[in-house]
Amino acid sequence: MAIMGAQWKHSGRVANASKKGAVVGKLIKEIMVAAKMGDPSPENNARLRAALEGARRASVPRDTIDRAIKRGAGLDDNPANFETITFEGFAPHQVPVIVECLTDNRNRSSADIRVLFRKGQLGSIGSVTWMFDHWGVVEANHTDSTMDIEGVAIEAGAQNVEKLPVDELHPVGVGGRFFADTKDLDTVSKFLIKSGWTVTTSEMSYVAKNPVELSVEHKKEVVDFLDAIDDHDDVHRIYTAVK
Repeated sequence: MAIMGAQWKHSGRVANASKKGAVVGKLIKEIMVAAKMGDPSPENNARLRAALEGARRASVPRDTIDRAIKRGAGLDDNPANFETITFEGFAPHQVPVIVECLTDNRNRSSADIRVLFRKGQLGSIGSVTWMFDHWGVVEANHTDSTMDIEGVAIEAGAQNVEKLPVDELHPVGVGGRFFADTKDLDTVSKFLIKSGWTVTTSEMSYVAKNPVELSVEHKKEVVDFLDAIDDHDDVHRIYTAVK
């Protein structure tokens, strides 16, 4: 799970064979949207670069990636036509949740999310976002485990940084989650890449102002609730206040 209530991370999703197809689908959709919203060249598009890195880690075939970029950029006969819809509400035990969907069918997504929120409480726009700060977030790792990530954050222009644990996403060296003003996201991402870091995430993110601590039993209920939402094909990002 993400630290400080940042984007919800499904533990072991990529490594879990039963989930891999869904994960790859979400990665391909992210590539298409990143190419649609920015430059189709990864050198000039931080979000696309991060999406390509995620696809590489998930062993997505190169031709599949190339098709996704072309479709997103409108360079083929079947251009991507996704829109972002945001839902706000509460998981069990009044844990604030923001759900972002990328969808080509707003009515379908809205109906499905309402069903998935039955064990929680779906709110109106603005009912939850005030509990979060809006940051540009860059996750990156470096092979040098002695790297001073606080010093790197200052040089990059980030406002804060968290050290990430070594895991399947950051298997060697040191990992960091860098928080930047939204206008500085691309600058921080480019600085890290030029400094030898591998950027795995570069996006606008919601970070809870007051992370919620739960008992083991209650936390499991929230995890199960979020996992069910995360399994929906249209769900792209989930932000929560759970530690």
